[in-house]
Amino acid sequence: MNGKNKISRAARIEQNWGWFMVAPTIIGLVVLNVWPFIQTIYASFCEHLGFGNYKFIGLGNYVNMFQNADFWKATGNTLLFCVLTVPVGIFLSLLVAVMLNAKVKFKGGFRTIFFLPMVCAPAAVTMVWRWIFNADYGVLNQIFGSHVAWITDPNVALVSCAVVAIWSAIGYDAVLLLSGLQNISKSYYEAASIDGASKVTQFFKITLPMVSPTLFVTMIMRLMASLKVYDLIYMMVEETNPALTNVQSLIYLFYRESFVAGSRGSGSAIAVWTVLLIGVATLFQFWGQKKWVNYEV
Repeated sequence: MNGKNKISRAARIEQNWGWFMVAPTIIGLVVLNVWPFIQTIYASFCEHLGFGNYKFIGLGNYVNMFQNADFWKATGNTLLFCVLTVPVGIFLSLLVAVMLNAKVKFKGGFRTIFFLPMVCAPAAVTMVWRWIFNADYGVLNQIFGSHVAWITDPNVALVSCAVVAIWSAIGYDAVLLLSGLQNISKSYYEAASIDGASKVTQFFKITLPMVSPTLFVTMIMRLMASLKVYDLIYMMVEETNPALTNVQSLIYLFYRESFVAGSRGSGSAIAVWTVLLIGVATLFQFWGQKKWVNYEV
Protein backbone atom coordinates (compact mmCIF):
# COMPACT_ATOMS: atom_id res chain seq x y z
CA MET A 1 0.00 0.00 0.00
CA ASN A 2 2.79 2.40 0.88
CA GLY A 3 4.39 1.78 -2.50
CA LYS A 4 1.14 2.54 -4.32
CA ASN A 5 0.61 5.70 -2.27
CA LYS A 6 4.13 6.87 -3.10
CA ILE A 7 3.50 6.24 -6.80
CA SER A 8 0.14 8.04 -6.78
CA ARG A 9 1.65 10.93 -4.79
CA ALA A 10 4.53 11.19 -7.27
CA ALA A 11 2.05 11.09 -10.16
CA ARG A 12 0.01 13.89 -8.57
CA ILE A 13 3.12 16.00 -8.06
CA GLU A 14 4.15 15.43 -11.67
CA GLN A 15 0.63 16.32 -12.86
CA ASN A 16 0.63 19.51 -10.77
CA TRP A 17 3.99 20.51 -12.19
CA GLY A 18 2.59 19.88 -15.66
CA TRP A 19 -0.36 22.19 -15.02
CA PHE A 20 2.01 24.77 -13.53
CA MET A 21 4.20 24.74 -16.66
CA VAL A 22 1.29 25.13 -19.10
CA ALA A 23 -0.58 27.65 -16.92
CA PRO A 24 0.98 30.76 -18.56
CA THR A 25 -0.07 29.56 -21.99
CA ILE A 26 -3.60 28.68 -20.84
CA ILE A 27 -3.99 32.01 -19.04
CA GLY A 28 -2.72 33.91 -22.08
CA LEU A 29 -5.09 31.97 -24.35
CA VAL A 30 -8.09 32.74 -22.13
CA VAL A 31 -7.22 36.40 -21.55
CA LEU A 32 -6.10 37.25 -25.07
CA ASN A 33 -8.33 34.98 -27.19
CA VAL A 34 -11.27 33.30 -25.44
CA TRP A 35 -12.50 36.19 -23.30
CA PRO A 36 -12.23 38.83 -26.09
CA PHE A 37 -14.17 36.52 -28.40
CA ILE A 38 -16.92 36.11 -25.77
CA GLN A 39 -17.02 39.91 -25.47
CA THR A 40 -17.24 40.20 -29.25
CA ILE A 41 -20.21 37.83 -29.36
CA TYR A 42 -21.94 39.85 -26.64
CA ALA A 43 -21.14 43.15 -28.39
CA SER A 44 -22.67 41.83 -31.62
CA PHE A 45 -26.06 41.86 -29.87
CA CYS A 46 -25.58 45.38 -28.51
CA GLU A 47 -25.39 49.00 -29.54
CA HIS A 48 -22.16 50.71 -28.55
CA LEU A 49 -22.87 53.86 -26.51
CA GLY A 50 -19.24 54.89 -26.11
CA PHE A 51 -16.69 54.61 -23.30
CA GLY A 52 -17.19 50.84 -23.10
CA ASN A 53 -20.94 51.05 -22.51
CA TYR A 54 -23.31 48.81 -24.47
CA LYS A 55 -27.08 48.56 -24.84
CA PHE A 56 -28.58 45.16 -25.64
CA ILE A 57 -30.64 45.32 -28.87
CA GLY A 58 -30.97 41.62 -29.74
CA LEU A 59 -30.53 40.65 -33.38
CA GLY A 60 -30.62 44.24 -34.66
CA ASN A 61 -26.98 44.30 -35.77
CA TYR A 62 -27.35 41.01 -37.65
CA VAL A 63 -30.55 42.17 -39.37
CA ASN A 64 -28.84 45.37 -40.51
CA MET A 65 -25.76 43.41 -41.56
CA PHE A 66 -27.69 40.98 -43.76
CA GLN A 67 -29.55 43.91 -45.35
CA ASN A 68 -26.33 45.78 -46.09
CA ALA A 69 -25.12 45.52 -49.69
CA ASP A 70 -21.54 46.34 -48.68
CA PHE A 71 -21.54 43.34 -46.33
CA TRP A 72 -22.53 40.89 -49.07
CA LYS A 73 -20.04 42.51 -51.44
CA ALA A 74 -17.28 42.11 -48.84
CA THR A 75 -18.29 38.47 -48.28
CA GLY A 76 -18.10 37.84 -52.03
CA ASN A 77 -14.74 39.61 -52.24
CA THR A 78 -13.36 37.49 -49.40
CA LEU A 79 -14.52 34.21 -50.95
CA LEU A 80 -13.24 35.27 -54.38
CA PHE A 81 -9.90 36.19 -52.83
CA CYS A 82 -9.70 32.67 -51.36
CA VAL A 83 -10.48 31.13 -54.74
CA LEU A 84 -7.79 33.26 -56.40
CA THR A 85 -5.06 32.68 -53.83
CA VAL A 86 -5.43 29.26 -52.21
CA PRO A 87 -5.43 26.86 -55.22
CA VAL A 88 -2.83 28.80 -57.22
CA GLY A 89 -0.67 29.47 -54.18
CA ILE A 90 -0.68 25.84 -53.04
CA PHE A 91 0.09 24.61 -56.57
CA LEU A 92 3.03 26.99 -57.00
CA SER A 93 4.31 26.24 -53.49
CA LEU A 94 4.25 22.50 -54.18
CA LEU A 95 6.00 23.07 -57.51
CA VAL A 96 8.73 25.12 -55.80
CA ALA A 97 9.07 22.52 -53.04
CA VAL A 98 9.49 19.70 -55.57
CA MET A 99 12.16 21.68 -57.43
CA LEU A 100 14.01 22.52 -54.20
CA ASN A 101 13.88 18.87 -53.20
CA ALA A 102 15.64 17.85 -56.41
CA LYS A 103 19.40 17.61 -56.78
CA VAL A 104 20.23 21.21 -57.71
CA LYS A 105 23.19 23.40 -56.87
CA PHE A 106 22.84 26.23 -54.32
CA LYS A 107 19.71 24.60 -52.88
CA GLY A 108 20.13 26.49 -49.60
CA GLY A 109 20.41 29.81 -51.41
CA PHE A 110 17.22 29.19 -53.38
CA ARG A 111 15.36 28.29 -50.18
CA THR A 112 16.48 31.58 -48.65
CA ILE A 113 15.39 33.55 -51.71
CA PHE A 114 11.92 32.00 -51.77
CA PHE A 115 11.46 32.42 -48.01
CA LEU A 116 12.67 36.05 -48.03
CA PRO A 117 9.20 37.63 -48.62
CA MET A 118 8.01 36.19 -45.28
CA VAL A 119 10.87 37.96 -43.47
CA CYS A 120 10.32 41.35 -45.10
CA ALA A 121 7.99 43.82 -43.43
CA PRO A 122 4.50 43.83 -45.03
CA ALA A 123 4.65 47.61 -45.44
CA ALA A 124 7.90 47.37 -47.40
CA VAL A 125 6.51 44.58 -49.59
CA THR A 126 3.38 46.61 -50.28
CA MET A 127 5.36 49.72 -51.23
CA VAL A 128 7.39 47.76 -53.76
CA TRP A 129 4.32 46.16 -55.32
CA ARG A 130 2.45 49.47 -55.46
CA TRP A 131 5.40 50.82 -57.42
CA ILE A 132 5.31 47.80 -59.73
CA PHE A 133 1.54 48.19 -60.27
CA ASN A 134 1.61 51.98 -60.71
CA ALA A 135 -0.47 52.92 -63.76
CA ASP A 136 1.81 55.79 -64.87
CA TYR A 137 5.40 54.68 -64.22
CA GLY A 138 5.02 51.11 -62.93
CA VAL A 139 7.47 48.44 -64.05
CA LEU A 140 4.69 46.09 -65.15
CA ASN A 141 3.11 48.55 -67.55
CA GLN A 142 6.52 49.55 -68.92
CA ILE A 143 7.41 45.92 -69.63
CA PHE A 144 4.14 45.16 -71.44
CA GLY A 145 3.70 48.66 -72.90
CA SER A 146 0.22 48.89 -71.39
CA HIS A 147 -1.68 51.43 -69.28
CA VAL A 148 -3.63 49.14 -66.97
CA ALA A 149 -4.70 50.65 -63.64
CA TRP A 150 -3.74 47.59 -61.62
CA ILE A 151 -4.76 49.03 -58.27
CA THR A 152 -7.50 51.54 -59.10
CA ASP A 153 -9.46 49.55 -61.68
CA PRO A 154 -12.38 47.83 -59.84
CA ASN A 155 -12.17 44.86 -62.21
CA VAL A 156 -8.44 44.27 -61.69
CA ALA A 157 -7.58 45.47 -58.17
CA LEU A 158 -8.59 42.28 -56.35
CA VAL A 159 -6.53 40.16 -58.75
CA SER A 160 -3.54 42.44 -58.13
CA CYS A 161 -3.92 41.97 -54.37
CA ALA A 162 -4.18 38.21 -54.90
CA VAL A 163 -0.91 38.21 -56.86
CA VAL A 164 0.87 39.94 -53.98
CA ALA A 165 -0.63 37.52 -51.46
CA ILE A 166 0.48 34.49 -53.50
CA TRP A 167 3.97 35.88 -53.98
CA SER A 168 4.33 36.60 -50.27
CA ALA A 169 3.21 33.14 -49.10
CA ILE A 170 4.90 30.84 -51.63
CA GLY A 171 8.19 30.66 -49.73
CA TYR A 172 6.65 29.81 -46.36
CA ASP A 173 4.31 27.17 -47.80
CA ALA A 174 7.10 25.71 -49.92
CA VAL A 175 9.30 25.24 -46.84
CA LEU A 176 6.48 23.39 -45.07
CA LEU A 177 5.86 21.17 -48.08
CA LEU A 178 9.59 20.62 -48.51
CA SER A 179 9.77 19.19 -45.00
CA GLY A 180 7.04 16.73 -45.97
CA LEU A 181 8.82 15.76 -49.18
CA GLN A 182 12.08 15.08 -47.38
CA ASN A 183 10.34 12.59 -45.09
CA ILE A 184 9.46 10.36 -48.05
CA SER A 185 11.74 7.34 -48.21
CA LYS A 186 13.92 7.10 -51.32
CA SER A 187 13.19 3.37 -51.49
CA TYR A 188 9.72 4.09 -52.90
CA TYR A 189 11.18 5.93 -55.89
CA GLU A 190 13.88 3.29 -56.41
CA ALA A 191 11.27 0.54 -56.51
CA ALA A 192 9.09 2.57 -58.89
CA SER A 193 12.06 3.21 -61.20
CA ILE A 194 12.83 -0.50 -61.31
CA ASP A 195 9.19 -1.15 -62.30
CA GLY A 196 9.57 1.38 -65.12
CA ALA A 197 7.39 4.17 -63.67
CA SER A 198 7.98 7.61 -65.18
CA LYS A 199 8.66 10.75 -63.12
CA VAL A 200 5.09 11.93 -63.66
CA THR A 201 3.69 8.60 -62.48
CA GLN A 202 5.98 8.67 -59.44
CA PHE A 203 4.74 12.15 -58.57
CA PHE A 204 1.05 11.22 -58.65
CA LYS A 205 1.42 7.72 -57.18
CA ILE A 206 4.12 8.37 -54.55
CA THR A 207 4.91 12.04 -53.95
CA LEU A 208 1.39 13.45 -53.86
CA PRO A 209 -0.12 10.75 -51.58
CA MET A 210 2.86 10.79 -49.20
CA VAL A 211 2.97 14.57 -48.87
CA SER A 212 -0.83 14.92 -48.59
CA PRO A 213 -0.85 15.33 -44.74
CA THR A 214 1.52 18.30 -44.99
CA LEU A 215 -0.43 19.60 -47.96
CA PHE A 216 -3.64 19.39 -45.94
CA VAL A 217 -2.21 21.43 -43.06
CA THR A 218 -0.82 24.01 -45.49
CA MET A 219 -4.20 24.35 -47.19
CA ILE A 220 -5.96 24.96 -43.87
CA MET A 221 -3.44 27.62 -42.88
CA ARG A 222 -3.63 29.35 -46.25
CA LEU A 223 -7.44 29.28 -46.34
CA MET A 224 -7.70 30.77 -42.86
CA ALA A 225 -5.19 33.48 -43.74
CA SER A 226 -7.14 34.34 -46.91
CA LEU A 227 -10.45 34.56 -45.07
CA LYS A 228 -8.83 36.89 -42.52
CA VAL A 229 -6.98 39.08 -45.05
CA TYR A 230 -6.81 42.72 -43.99
CA ASP A 231 -3.35 44.29 -43.83
CA LEU A 232 -2.52 43.62 -47.50
CA ILE A 233 -5.72 45.24 -48.74
CA TYR A 234 -5.44 48.09 -46.24
CA MET A 235 -1.95 48.98 -47.48
CA MET A 236 -2.57 48.32 -51.16
CA VAL A 237 -5.90 50.16 -51.53
CA GLU A 238 -6.51 53.58 -50.02
CA GLU A 239 -9.93 54.66 -48.74
CA THR A 240 -10.23 57.16 -51.61
CA ASN A 241 -9.55 54.42 -54.16
CA PRO A 242 -12.56 53.90 -56.50
CA ALA A 243 -11.89 50.15 -56.40
CA LEU A 244 -12.29 49.90 -52.62
CA THR A 245 -15.82 48.45 -52.73
CA ASN A 246 -14.67 45.70 -55.11
CA VAL A 247 -11.63 44.85 -52.99
CA GLN A 248 -12.50 45.26 -49.31
CA SER A 249 -12.66 42.03 -47.33
CA LEU A 250 -14.82 41.17 -44.34
CA ILE A 251 -12.06 42.09 -41.88
CA TYR A 252 -11.49 45.37 -43.72
CA LEU A 253 -15.22 46.10 -43.46
CA PHE A 254 -15.04 45.18 -39.77
CA TYR A 255 -12.28 47.78 -39.34
CA ARG A 256 -14.30 50.47 -41.11
CA GLU A 257 -17.47 49.74 -39.13
CA SER A 258 -15.73 49.46 -35.76
CA PHE A 259 -13.04 52.11 -35.88
CA VAL A 260 -14.04 54.52 -38.66
CA ALA A 261 -17.83 54.59 -38.31
CA GLY A 262 -17.65 53.84 -34.57
CA SER A 263 -20.30 51.10 -34.74
CA ARG A 264 -18.70 48.44 -32.55
CA GLY A 265 -21.85 46.33 -32.50
CA SER A 266 -22.02 46.09 -36.30
CA GLY A 267 -18.29 45.39 -36.47
CA SER A 268 -18.62 42.61 -33.89
CA ALA A 269 -21.42 41.01 -35.92
CA ILE A 270 -19.13 41.01 -38.98
CA ALA A 271 -16.35 39.43 -36.90
CA VAL A 272 -18.68 36.67 -35.68
CA TRP A 273 -19.81 36.03 -39.27
CA THR A 274 -16.17 35.75 -40.37
CA VAL A 275 -15.42 33.24 -37.59
CA LEU A 276 -18.44 31.18 -38.70
CA LEU A 277 -17.16 31.19 -42.30
CA ILE A 278 -13.73 30.02 -41.14
CA GLY A 279 -15.34 27.31 -39.01
CA VAL A 280 -17.49 26.04 -41.89
CA ALA A 281 -14.53 26.06 -44.30
CA THR A 282 -12.36 24.20 -41.78
CA LEU A 283 -15.03 21.58 -41.08
CA PHE A 284 -15.51 21.08 -44.82
CA GLN A 285 -11.78 20.55 -45.25
CA PHE A 286 -11.64 18.04 -42.40
CA TRP A 287 -14.57 16.20 -43.95
CA GLY A 288 -12.91 16.17 -47.36
CA GLN A 289 -9.53 15.01 -46.07
CA LYS A 290 -10.87 11.47 -45.71
CA LYS A 291 -11.07 11.23 -49.50
CA TRP A 292 -7.54 12.34 -50.42
CA VAL A 293 -5.24 12.60 -47.39
CA ASN A 294 -3.07 9.51 -46.86
CA TYR A 295 -1.72 8.98 -43.33
CA GLU A 296 -0.32 5.51 -43.96
CA VAL A 297 3.44 5.21 -44.19
